[in-house]
Amino acid sequence: MPLTTQTVDDAQIRVWSAGSGSPLLFLHGFEQHPGDAPFLQRLAQSHSVYAPELPGYGESTGFESIHDIFDMAMRFRRLVEHLGTGPVDVIGHCLGGMIAGEFAATSPHLVRKLVLVDAWGLWIDADQPADPFVLNPEQLKQAKWHDVAAAERETSIAQSHPDGANAAMLLRQQNLGVATKFMWPIADRGLSRRLPYVSTPTLIVHGESDGLIPSAYADEFARLLPNAEVARISGAGHLPQVEREDAFITAVETFLAK
Repeated sequence: MPLTTQTVDDAQIRVWSAGSGSPLLFLHGFEQHPGDAPFLQRLAQSHSVYAPELPGYGESTGFESIHDIFDMAMRFRRLVEHLGTGPVDVIGHCLGGMIAGEFAATSPHLVRKLVLVDAWGLWIDADQPADPFVLNPEQLKQAKWHDVAAAERETSIAQSHPDGANAAMLLRQQNLGVATKFMWPIADRGLSRRLPYVSTPTLIVHGESDGLIPSAYADEFARLLPNAEVARISGAGHLPQVEREDAFITAVETFLAK
């Protein structure tokens, strides 16, 4: 697995990186870093992909100095500056989508194009998302996938942990504890007030069978962002990059190539 550790301010951030071409930053979802995922390998065929593990997740440190979503966005601003890539395309999935939106709003000079994949960050009273922290494992699986058999294809950076499954389970609990800071009890930290300032071209990708985030949220992101389009992927739930990998790659690469 192509992993390095980057020192950014007071933090050690573990970064999966591969490929060559235009730089692309991938920010993962609330459960885990996907590790050596096939969709990241596909993206690395035409991009220099940087996929950091969020501070507080796994072996990435520095979470104690992050007090809110702005601090998290600034940490990735510093990471991009540290990498020296110049402006990057940013793909944010799930919780990573919330962070990516904040990053685009606060650091527009570093974001070329933005892709939000089944992203958290908004709240609609009449169409509330599920609370993933109260779902048992089977309920969460049912909510995440169009076809639960696809769960077997989900990858995690913790799968290669030398101490095995028990260590991976402990890391998962650590990750979820970090996620609650931004997503619980509701995943609304004021992003809706800042999205209108994002002029970056944006693609909103939404799995049509997502049982965590209703499809209305894709429309709400599109309404709030001045320069956005929506790609709905049929036969996919909360992880279209896993469940419908070909459709996801086609939508993203077509958008980035415009």
